Amino acid sequence: MIPANFPKSANSVSYLLELRDLACRYDDRLVVRGLGMHVEAGSIACLLGPSGCGKTTVLRAIAGFHPPESGEILINGRRVSARGFMLPPEKRRLGMVFQDHALFPHLTVADNIAFGVRNSTAAERRAIIDEMLGVVGLHDIGARYPHELSGGQQQRVALARALAPKPDLILMDEPFSSLDVDLRERLGQEVREILKREGTTVVLVTHDQHEAFALGDFVGVMQEGRLLQWDTPYNLYHEPNCRFVADFIGQGVLLPGTLLAPDTVETELGIYRGHRAQSLPKGTRVEVLLRPDDIVPDSESPLRAEVVHKAFKGAEILYTLQLASGGRLLSLFPSHADHSLGERVGIRVQADHLVAFRLEELSETPARAAHTAI
Repeated sequence: MIPANFPKSANSVSYLLELRDLACRYDDRLVVRGLGMHVEAGSIACLLGPSGCGKTTVLRAIAGFHPPESGEILINGRRVSARGFMLPPEKRRLGMVFQDHALFPHLTVADNIAFGVRNSTAAERRAIIDEMLGVVGLHDIGARYPHELSGGQQQRVALARALAPKPDLILMDEPFSSLDVDLRERLGQEVREILKREGTTVVLVTHDQHEAFALGDFVGVMQEGRLLQWDTPYNLYHEPNCRFVADFIGQGVLLPGTLLAPDTVETELGIYRGHRAQSLPKGTRVEVLLRPDDIVPDSESPLRAEVVHKAFKGAEILYTLQLASGGRLLSLFPSHADHSLGERVGIRVQADHLVAFRLEELSETPARAAHTAI
């Protein structure tokens, strides 16, 4: 436990986890800098970003595996890490779930689950094993070994093992990345339901935005060691606070325009308003973020665009549309609206969220892709 003479942080509030101005270093390189975030009890938080952005280092620092260069980490209002002090990982009441499951191959499922509660009595261990197998929906496999299980079953056993000691916080490092896409999505939904039902607090690291959005109550987007935006998935998608977040999250294009008023912009698609005022002065040349769901089909609209690419997605078709200026848009049409390449279709803008950035002089096209990864 924390030494009695180790000071409690001033002005601490009832967040289960707090990171305050955290910085971490590897050799002579600062890999996390000025990072602050808080996680409420019972919530699921995700750190999202490209490889090398520092998100796994943050997770290791929370776990007590990496010392901070500066700043502090608090769990339940008590410092567990600061410069010159690190509470050992085993005293932080944490559970860990790894990408490769990290199950002991020589132990049965039951013994794997019981590993973290091995100081309990035999009767207590048996009750915990039965409870955890029920929680993760694997009632009848306690006597099996990890190699006899599917990837999804192994990951659920890893979660059961992490939950067994009733930790204050569970840390998950890319927990589904080794699974195929369908299983990853299905298991992600199941795991979220389990964690919410148990009231477990979680910090999850991932590079997959679909995974972060499906699991996270709050998501933090990181770049080069900095936390750029800490927000709900809805706000990250519709109201990114910088160009990197707009690029990294979702799909869309950046269309040139002119700010007529704090909430009004004029583009080649016409004049439209959003519910969020911009801080840029009137007359500023801007780039406006338009998502595929901001551009809707309208056969009666005078605004026309040419279909230059299409991607069938089942219930919807993602069209790449070229405007008369040469600029391109992305738009989602219902899948029964099957238009041919070269066909001109009617569209209109239906966007409530006005997201604009000062125009970069080096933009090469009238409308450029913000991010088109599917």
